[in-house]
Amino acid sequence: MLQSAEKGQYAIGAFNENNLEWTAAILDAAEELQSPVIIQCTGGAAKWQISYRVVADMVRRLVEDKNITVPVALHLDHGSYEDAFKCIEAGFTSIMYDGSHEPDFETNLKRTEEVVKAAHAKGISVEAEVGGIGGTEDGVTAKGELADPEQCAKIADLGVDFLACGIGNIHGIYPANWEGLSFDQLKAIKERVGDLPLVLHGGTGIPVEQVQKAISMGISKINVNTDLQLVFAEATKKYVEAGLVDDGKGYDPRKLLKPGREAIVERTKELIREFGSDGKAWN
Repeated sequence: MLQSAEKGQYAIGAFNENNLEWTAAILDAAEELQSPVIIQCTGGAAKWQISYRVVADMVRRLVEDKNITVPVALHLDHGSYEDAFKCIEAGFTSIMYDGSHEPDFETNLKRTEEVVKAAHAKGISVEAEVGGIGGTEDGVTAKGELADPEQCAKIADLGVDFLACGIGNIHGIYPANWEGLSFDQLKAIKERVGDLPLVLHGGTGIPVEQVQKAISMGISKINVNTDLQLVFAEATKKYVEAGLVDDGKGYDPRKLLKPGREAIVERTKELIREFGSDGKAWN
């Protein structure tokens, strides 16, 4: 999936899910635009939904019962060493071991190697990370770094399938004084890792022209979480503020959640088009 994106110079959206409605909305958008899609889940989201196994079963059943025809990957986002192994057993098709927060690079290197060995034995792809991505993700805060190209090369040599690398990006909402992506750093990293697909975390709020330039330089997977949370919250807020909760059975959760679900579908479609993966389901 990502190898095709890297060769074709488009990116595949990796959209974080939070519940059944969220997941169904992302799948609907991908199916409508015939785009491959990555559904991803953090440890916090899995805990909210009880477990990784529940998430894996839910995604699998939704794909089957909604007759989704496009390629769908289920990915662990920012997984700890322990959670990577839990997801291997739970039936995820792809995992991220985020060793960027380990005490030193050697620990990241050693544990990434162990995760790659265990995952590849079961046909599961692995994402690794070099250089902490700024902001806070699932309770882990990083200032944001420019990943060292030499460290990226060492991680790539372990046989990882794709690599997240800090190039000035952050999680959450970007501040007004954000300096933008470092394309010089991206170029240096790409030169060292060759055709290995690279991952851009913190996709919310980066100007479209910067995102598309990054794609042209080797970014093949773009993570989206905050963006969908914002549109869901805004649509739900409008429903409540319009007094629709008190209109007949407007309190019915199916009615209450519908505007947010529809907003996720529309925003996901916009992002798929921006990333250039629409119509690429069978590339």
